[in-house]
Amino acid sequence: MIELVVSVCLIDDPSRCKEISLTYTAESLTPMQCLMMSPTEIAKWSEGHPKWVAKRWSCRPAGTLANL
Repeated sequence: MIELVVSVCLIDDPSRCKEISLTYTAESLTPMQCLMMSPTEIAKWSEGHPKWVAKRWSCRPAGTLANL
């Protein structure tokens, strides 16, 4: 599995940031497909979290981001 790791920061306090993980369940998803789909997935996440803004993101094998 591939996960999309997004660095998000509070809009009201840009110095307060964290990383979130959005895991894709499709077994055959490639890292390039993950990156191409990431704007849509980040937009979906952002709708439910209006106080946060995405700063950067990357795709990597699922489970490699510690301490979520």
